[in-house]
Amino acid sequence: MADLNTRVGNHLQHIYPALSSAEWQQLAAALMASMRLDPAQVHAGRQQQIWDQRDVYLITYGDSIRAVADDKPLQTLQQFMCRHLQGTVTGVHVLPFFPWSSDDGFAVSDYNTVHPALGDWHDIEALAGDFKLMADLVINHCSTSHTWFQQFVDGKEPGRNYFYTADPALDLSAVTRPRTSELLRPVATAEGIRHVWCTFGHDQVDFDFRNPDVLLEFVRIIRLYLDHQVRVFRLDAVAFIWKEPGTNCLNLLQTHEIVRLLRALIEHAEPEALIITETNIPKRENLSYFGNANEAHSIYNFSLPPLLLFTLLNGNCRHLKNWLMSMPPAQLGTFYFNFIASHDGIGLRPAEGLLSDQEIEALLSGVERSGGRISWRATSALERRPYEINISLWDSLACTLADQSGKPDQWQLQRFICAHAILLALEGVPAIYIHSFLATGNDEQRLARSGHNRHINRHQWSREELDTLLADPGTRHAQVLSALKSLITIRQQQPAFHPNATQFTLHLGDGIFAFWRQSINREQSIFALNNISLETHHIPLSDINLIDTEDWYDLVSGQHIALDAKEIVMAPYQTVWLSNRRPDTSGSTKAGNNSMTEDS
Repeated sequence: MADLNTRVGNHLQHIYPALSSAEWQQLAAALMASMRLDPAQVHAGRQQQIWDQRDVYLITYGDSIRAVADDKPLQTLQQFMCRHLQGTVTGVHVLPFFPWSSDDGFAVSDYNTVHPALGDWHDIEALAGDFKLMADLVINHCSTSHTWFQQFVDGKEPGRNYFYTADPALDLSAVTRPRTSELLRPVATAEGIRHVWCTFGHDQVDFDFRNPDVLLEFVRIIRLYLDHQVRVFRLDAVAFIWKEPGTNCLNLLQTHEIVRLLRALIEHAEPEALIITETNIPKRENLSYFGNANEAHSIYNFSLPPLLLFTLLNGNCRHLKNWLMSMPPAQLGTFYFNFIASHDGIGLRPAEGLLSDQEIEALLSGVERSGGRISWRATSALERRPYEINISLWDSLACTLADQSGKPDQWQLQRFICAHAILLALEGVPAIYIHSFLATGNDEQRLARSGHNRHINRHQWSREELDTLLADPGTRHAQVLSALKSLITIRQQQPAFHPNATQFTLHLGDGIFAFWRQSINREQSIFALNNISLETHHIPLSDINLIDTEDWYDLVSGQHIALDAKEIVMAPYQTVWLSNRRPDTSGSTKAGNNSMTEDS
């Protein structure tokens, strides 16, 4: 294998072909020194998989639960997780916890400190001591209040050349963006008016990675985060970081090369650290960030949320099934990061080509009846198209698309649990938003105060109110938390639910979304059956092809499945996990024994 110095140099040649050999070597040395790496270190090859079926992540803001007394929100979050989620989730994605000026943390003012309103680095390290910590590397842009941007305005080093500017006379109509604001922002600087590139908004100014010093700054930031026990790096908006006027400025070759370079540096600095790319784009482009198992360790499975939502509201799994059949298994050394709700809205770009315009319109109408909002984007043709749905997952599943009332029906809870049962059974590592664990509804008050659509799904709970609700088993909040924890406990004991275990799609009609998982050692099989409709379905056992020399159990109910029963009857939104390993009284599972006669 090539030594690290050679590998880094090769990446830099592709990113900065205009640099001389001496300049590449100098930059490579600076990058490795910033990461405190030995340039002679030999690459050990592909990283061994350090994930399995036990891995489940929580997605949360540092202040999703407001602190009590003298505690800081990060301390309150740790206390909540240790009380309610210890042994349930293994990792936590704390959304940007740095000083910021807008976009709830994604306009970073200072990459080197923790926002004092949340806590400090000691609180981050304490949380990382209990759970694997994921942090955002907000790599495409920073806040206009950042020192670097003030230096840009004043014409001072080092920030003077850190930001991408463009001539407004250029034809930039091909640029793909997730917002409808003007792309270029005129800024009065010491060197005159300069037009700064703003992919997301005028308070979020894009970096110019053509300047190698910008890359070097981010490598220093990565080292700092590693020192504070961050072990998973979420590369926020990474698809946009390289710009070339005349192109769509999305997923360019230099962008992929930078991801490869960062992986090479990070995995040498900390073998257990991971990179996850956040690329809210159509499936084929999203998959490209796996590279040849040499870019992201994991990619967000962005097509899942809109397709699953449409499936459960429409009562037909045809599109979801076709998508699942088209998804390649993750390469060795990579995995899908599965989610169905997050701090952002439910992205619609990943549904392009999977749902028709008419189906997307029906979905939009349905969620608007349930109190949701729609955010828009500008296309390369300067048209406006829907970008994402803004709604809490709980309210999004209130009723079906056929129900014109928009009011919750009797199946809302079962529909909600079914969505998560599907999430937990699919190939990949599941991540659950804190407001899904808590069945939080739309926050109309926060939305009205801010006018920011995403705030509808960014409620901040009072710790006292939350404790009261969770202590009452009759509340939906306690019921959902209990049900999800139970499903996760079952998942974590099944080798067939390993993130890289085999997966095949089953064909049991449009009302049953079903797939087969088989453990890597082929000893366990699980048939995950999900009724995604309001109808009761009768599933002939002959359609599932259960091996009749083994005993089969539904892991969810704990019931033995008698093969002479001929069929399984599934109630609306019921999930069945058929396994050839039986549950035992300790809650674990063990291989089926043909001589067993008792039911579990």
